[in-house]
Amino acid sequence: MSKELAGDPAAAARHARFGKLPERIRFEDMTEEAEAGPNSGVNASYNPEGSWNYYSCLALDLGL
Repeated sequence: MSKELAGDPAAAARHARFGKLPERIRFEDMTEEAEAGPNSGVNASYNPEGSWNYYSCLALDLGL
């Protein structure tokens, strides 16, 4: 395999850059714990008056 890489400089550059996988990242390093705020989760209330702020419909946007 080294003979193939020596003949083609582009292949050698690709192998140098992508020849091995990156090191594994532990699950503990990928997650972060944060305390929830007082108005989130089970205590969150639904506001029907403000729910239209989060509704998206192309027909309504165009006034159809």
